[in-house]
Amino acid sequence: MNRVDIAYVLILNEMEEKVLMVKNKGSGWSLPGGAVEKGETFEQAAIREVKEETNLKIEVENIVAVNEAFFENKGHHALFITYKARIVQGAIEIIHKDEIDELKRTDIDTANKLMPYYTGGVIRLLKSSAPYTFQGSFIVPSNYES
Repeated sequence: MNRVDIAYVLILNEMEEKVLMVKNKGSGWSLPGGAVEKGETFEQAAIREVKEETNLKIEVENIVAVNEAFFENKGHHALFITYKARIVQGAIEIIHKDEIDELKRTDIDTANKLMPYYTGGVIRLLKSSAPYTFQGSFIVPSNYES
């Protein structure tokens, strides 16, 4: 199986208690996000994907979920890291109309129904927190044993 890394972002409008969601062409609703590209960190991917999908500049706060799945039909072993983030700049707009059908803010109950893979739902994500630290790049000595 090929490893696929995915970064998702939970963006909550706290005053309205609404979650920003993306309807991807052919695959339904999700949080904004997508595949981590070669040479990119999960955090960089989260920021890039949100900008590409929603036209928003965000600041990543912390990790709220780690999910893993095997997609047998595609031969993928996927690792999903979900961040909570806040909007720093921009207005919601679909940039890639060939990839995104719709963007909307939805109430937490609807978000839970559209994303059943988060155990405990969005409320649990909002209470969850794990720090994220990119530790840099290292060169491992050729005689190093793991």
